[in-house]
This record gives sequence, structure tokens and C-alpha cells, in this order.
Amino acid sequence: MSTLFTKIINGEIPGRFIWKDDRAVAFLSIGPITNGHTLVVPREEINEWTDAPADLLDHLMLVAGHIGRAQKAAFGSERAGLMIAGFEVPHLHVHVWPTNSLADFDLARAEIDPDPASLDNNAQQLRAALRLDGHGDFIPDA
Repeated sequence: MSTLFTKIINGEIPGRFIWKDDRAVAFLSIGPITNGHTLVVPREEINEWTDAPADLLDHLMLVAGHIGRAQKAAFGSERAGLMIAGFEVPHLHVHVWPTNSLADFDLARAEIDPDPASLDNNAQQLRAALRLDGHGDFIPDA
């Protein structure tokens, strides 16, 4: 059975994509900790990060780094946070979000029902920052 993330990747469930390549995608979290909270997800269904091959983990971290830099630029944050939790969906995913303090690392603070217009705006800002950083080939229009 396909995971929730596979359904998003396949277009069966909508997602706000900010990155697509042959190995991974990135889309906004529907329960963001901060504006711009993004999930970097391999296209391949892998339950947890300890099951992933090293080259895939390297690729996910590379994409997460590009997104983290774009988040800092787009949202003026001091740092980009990164976490691999893996309890929410049984499909490897890397949380990346703009942060200014350790308090932003608490998933319990995630928004439950964020404004769709705000999420759309956050996605547009990240896509623009990624394009400015030279990654236009991997940035979808929406």
C-alpha cells in the first residue's frame, strides 16, 4: 500500500512542491512549525533513514541544504533547522525549517490548520529563493 507521501508525490493528494528531481521531492508541511517548514522526501518508499542507502541520504542532505539556505534568505531566519523524526508517516522524510531559536524544534508547536493562502505564499517565496540560488531546473511552477 502506498504511503501518504507516495500519494502526494504521485499527485493523488495535493502538495505544495518546491523541489522535484529524479530521486527526491520537497513540499511544504501541512503542519508547519514555522513559515516555510518543508519536508524533503525520497521518491522511493523507505520506512526510516537507517534503511536508506548512503548515496540517497547524501542526496537528501544536499537538497535539504539548498532548501535551508533558501529558507534563511526568504524568511530572514538566523538558521535552518533539520530533523529526521519518522513517526508521523512511515516514509523517510527530512524536516527543514527556518528557525531563530531552539524552541522552534518542538513538533508539538506545529500549526494544526494553517491558512492555505499563507502556505501558497511561503511556497512561492521558497521557489523564488531557490531559483535565485541557481536551482531553477528543479523548481516546479506550483
